[in-house]
Amino acid sequence: MATYYQLFIINRNGGLVYSKSLAPTAPALSTNDSLRLGSTFHGLHAIAQQIAPIVSGGIERLETETFILQCFQTLTGVKFVVTAAPGTPDLDALLRGIYEVYSDYVLKNPFYEVDMPIRCDLFHRFLDKQIERHRSLSTNKRRSL
Repeated sequence: MATYYQLFIINRNGGLVYSKSLAPTAPALSTNDSLRLGSTFHGLHAIAQQIAPIVSGGIERLETETFILQCFQTLTGVKFVVTAAPGTPDLDALLRGIYEVYSDYVLKNPFYEVDMPIRCDLFHRFLDKQIERHRSLSTNKRRSL
């Protein structure tokens, strides 16, 4: 079963604009912890981009024994980061789906100011649907194997 732990959306300046715990087993993070993680990842991503021996887009994936961290960076510099259990498939597809929901319900919202925290009810609703849809697709793929 696909187990997702946390979702972070980081703006192009390194500010955390959205975070969400995706599982009851996810570590409980305070608001300050989430902000610190977002800005730290942004800095590490930028450093990795600069010191890579070849042209690089920065950190795209980290795998450890206890979790996977996957990052999708848009052309405008917004980063979508998810943490998941080891062996969770198709995290890039999940992040691209979340980006579509973000584009449709945040960026097209006339009341949303870019780089500000996301507080859009439709985004929250459709984000949950996207995550559940992806979770069920991943589960069905594993069963068919």
